[in-house]
Amino acid sequence: FVNRLQRQGFRLLITGSNANLLSSELATHLTGRHTAHLLFPFSFSEFLAASGDESAERTAMEKMASLDAYAEQGGYPEPLLKKIDRRDYLRTLLQSTLYKDIVKRFRIRSVQGIEDLTLYLMSNIAREYSLNAVSGVTKCHSVHTVDKYIRYLHEAYLVFSIPRFSFKVKEQAGRNRKIYCTDNGLAASAGFRFSADRGALYENLVAVALKKEEIAGRISLFYWQSLQHEEVDFVVKEGLQVARLIQVCSDISDPKTLKREMRALVKASQELHCDELLLLNDRVDRTETFTWQGAERAIRLMPLWSFLE
Repeated sequence: FVNRLQRQGFRLLITGSNANLLSSELATHLTGRHTAHLLFPFSFSEFLAASGDESAERTAMEKMASLDAYAEQGGYPEPLLKKIDRRDYLRTLLQSTLYKDIVKRFRIRSVQGIEDLTLYLMSNIAREYSLNAVSGVTKCHSVHTVDKYIRYLHEAYLVFSIPRFSFKVKEQAGRNRKIYCTDNGLAASAGFRFSADRGALYENLVAVALKKEEIAGRISLFYWQSLQHEEVDFVVKEGLQVARLIQVCSDISDPKTLKREMRALVKASQELHCDELLLLNDRVDRTETFTWQGAERAIRLMPLWSFLE
């Protein structure tokens, strides 16, 4: 039937819930005859356009206000375009996705376990996690179950995780990962509070933007951590080379905070042989030279709204 329509010149578009149209399953039925496109919620630019706030004349303060609104509300179109209650919509969407795309599809008996795990992960976005630790604080009582449930959440596009960088693949596989949510609004609907940690929501926005590049095959994405537990949020590889190191900090007005963030970038730069260093923040836009133990690097400080536009 599909072949006949294609021979007649028709273009076919199939869309729907992950419960029925997961790309891996669709590929089995349409081998060689389809291209899968993964649609994320609105990007920041799309959010501005839908809100009527995309004017080039807007001040930096107005752009910061829009960024904070986007960081808290997320990018799902329905609440924005139809002016419906955002929290109710996203809470219902999250529950529907959990039950239709995961519980029903994978025949999960411990519904409370997958709910607890989802709420825990979405309340801890931009944080490192281990399977052992997660199994201890949720009703998923085994590491195997936690690992399996997280894979289900990945397949349903509710969350994704990135590995800690290592030059050795075996080491990388055994290390902790960091968790992110595909939309900030979903994380808020699960209980994450904007006022509690604006930095984590900012970091989640960057993670989603970079994840889109990774899905498109342009980059590979990691985070870096030193033996002293200093961290760089994103290591961006292009091919075999580390191309960029990106740090996200919502407020660098405190000199001690700025020094800490730049020091981590310089240390990672030395270890990973990368000189393109970026520190995303709420408002500062300049390039600074920073020296640590004889190593001097130029670090680009950029407002997050500018990076996302």
